[in-house]
Amino acid sequence: MKNIKNALFYIAVTGGFTALIFWIVSKGKLLQTSDVVSPSSKATYFSQFIDSLTHNLKHPLAILLLQIITIIIVARLFGWLFRKIGQPSVIGEIIAGIFLGPSVVGMYFPEYSGLLFPTESLGNLQFLSQIGLILFMFVIGMELDLKVLKNKANDAVVISHASIVFPFALGIGLSYFVYNQFAPKGVEFLSFSLFMGIAMSITAFPVLARIVQERGIHKTKLGAIVITCAAADDITAWCILAAVIAIVKAGTFASSMYVIMLALVYVLAMLFIVKPFLKKVGDLYATRDNLSKPVVAIFLLTLIISSYLSEVIGIHALFGAFLTGAIMPDISKIRNIIIEKVEDVALILLLPLFFVFTGLRTQIGLINDPYLWKITGFIILVAVVGKFLGSTLAAKFVGQNWRDSLTIGALMNTRGLMELVVLNIGYDLGVLSTEIFTMMVIMALVTTFMTGPAIDLINYIFKRKEVIIPKEISNSTFKVLISFGNNEKGKSLLRLANSFVKKQKENTNVTALHMSLSDEMHAYNLEEYEQETFQPILAESKVLDQEITTIFKATVDIETDIADIATRGDFDLVLVGLGKSIFEGTLLGKVLGFTTRIINPDRLLDKFTGKEGLFQNSPFDDRTRLIISKSKTPLGILIDKELTELTEVFVPIFSVEDAFLIEYAEKLVYNSNSKVTVLDIDEQVKNNQDIELAIQTLSQNYPENIAILTENKMKAGFLAKQDLMMISLESWKKLVDSQSVWLSTVPSVLIIKP
Repeated sequence: MKNIKNALFYIAVTGGFTALIFWIVSKGKLLQTSDVVSPSSKATYFSQFIDSLTHNLKHPLAILLLQIITIIIVARLFGWLFRKIGQPSVIGEIIAGIFLGPSVVGMYFPEYSGLLFPTESLGNLQFLSQIGLILFMFVIGMELDLKVLKNKANDAVVISHASIVFPFALGIGLSYFVYNQFAPKGVEFLSFSLFMGIAMSITAFPVLARIVQERGIHKTKLGAIVITCAAADDITAWCILAAVIAIVKAGTFASSMYVIMLALVYVLAMLFIVKPFLKKVGDLYATRDNLSKPVVAIFLLTLIISSYLSEVIGIHALFGAFLTGAIMPDISKIRNIIIEKVEDVALILLLPLFFVFTGLRTQIGLINDPYLWKITGFIILVAVVGKFLGSTLAAKFVGQNWRDSLTIGALMNTRGLMELVVLNIGYDLGVLSTEIFTMMVIMALVTTFMTGPAIDLINYIFKRKEVIIPKEISNSTFKVLISFGNNEKGKSLLRLANSFVKKQKENTNVTALHMSLSDEMHAYNLEEYEQETFQPILAESKVLDQEITTIFKATVDIETDIADIATRGDFDLVLVGLGKSIFEGTLLGKVLGFTTRIINPDRLLDKFTGKEGLFQNSPFDDRTRLIISKSKTPLGILIDKELTELTEVFVPIFSVEDAFLIEYAEKLVYNSNSKVTVLDIDEQVKNNQDIELAIQTLSQNYPENIAILTENKMKAGFLAKQDLMMISLESWKKLVDSQSVWLSTVPSVLIIKP
């Protein structure tokens, strides 16, 4: 009755008001004067639609949105390609910017380039990219751990300042030879040489920190020194850059002193007034899980005001953003929350706009004769000699061995995004010409690209091997590796691993592995993050009385590294958890799956190579699917339905290839006293002597723990009483393909790939 009443009310209201609107419009037409022109034909209607559509496509907002869509897709694709060859994704994103600029797309598809990046739209792109840079520099400032500088500053400051002074001097020397030919007209030698010097001196702290994490040397003395060097380098270089900008804007060194003095007052105010204020705010909210919007607003407003003041003073808004990040409350929880709120927008959405804007300024086609390429090569040589040699010799002088000294030199030589920031500032100030700007961008790419291969070469020469797998693992006869992403899955995997080995602890090893994408890691709280990650797992291991070894690694390719560590550690079983999309099997799921293939090129590549078809009917998430395809060791995939104990275990035998499951069943029986029910499907057990003999042997030794069941004798509710179903990968795929009724009632499932 209520539904009918609501329906009648809905019809009355909508129908009545629709009739009223129609009546008003019809009466309103009588008010039109004769000079109002009305369309009179269908052709006119269609042409009006086309004109409107064309106008909408050329609207500045539509152009900007199309630019963002194109930039994000291309940046993701190039970033993925460069991660696959072992390079930081930022290199790929920078090259994506150059690709979309006049060097490639503009040269070969000028009409498309003109449509996508019309000259009048570049102002919007520039300002939006500057917002992205401000947010990024804010994050970089927060990533610096100033306590590390206080504790380990002695050697690091010597190395860091040597790595600035040496290339700075060489950069100024280089400017003497290229000034007449490449400096813009009207630019003083002092301004040009200072910018060449600072451009040679910069080190990309974020790229360096991620390389150190990925190499697994962040816990070593070398890692601590190089991170501290990079942090000191960043702070010093940005202070020098602020002074250089002041000198360039003021025109002379003498007049710039007023700007520098005002900047000094601003810095002191930030350190002694704003920093204590932010610390008090931070202390009030340090124990809360989330920050309220007003508190976040205070931090972001401080960032914006600081950036504004530094821009007005004349030392660039980016210095203000960097300084604000550096003085943020030294509370990991607050920094993490702020970084999470800011970083995704900055890195994924806005920063690629900066790369493309830089690419639009980089015209590699201008370097069109051997002489210009010779100058470019000479610039690269000076940059490498200055930064690499300066850092290496300083490290050797303070007592490092040659291997570590050369490694420090190679890492400090990486320039990455920070170099592009400096170059764009110089270009905006009119200090750098288009030709020298392009040459320096090429230098930034080459010096960043060479860092990884240079470290590999140094390690090869000095026979250094990265220590990721602890030595104690190799002494065990049965080794289990559990790889977990979140704590709850980690605890379930640990309970499962313990069930396989609990009575054989002397000859077994259980290793817990956690990996994080290095792009999501921050150098300042790496050790704290590792401790927090493993704390619940270690607590569970004490409850189970199970000793475990832990491995933590930052990486750019989680799936490949899991497979690599499993192979190098010679593990007998790798256990991973399974994630499943809530949209699996729905129309929305198909749409999201298509979108994911565009955003995640791994899926697109598998689609082209035909590999994706192997798993298209399985509820495997992308990460598990890739681990399956790359794993060379026995792999167990746990579908966890609150697994707490393994009293009742169910093992279906679909084919002869499932015989290996009996070995795992035997381990559960012996170590956990599990009661195993073997389901003989199509008489596979009965018709295979090996399987039948293995089960008979197990039955003789543990008559109370083994039972054989045929499918027609399965009773209703049998699966609900089981704790775990153990099944082979191939049989699981058959089960999914057949859409068996089992899938709706199965307990926790362990899918094993032998």
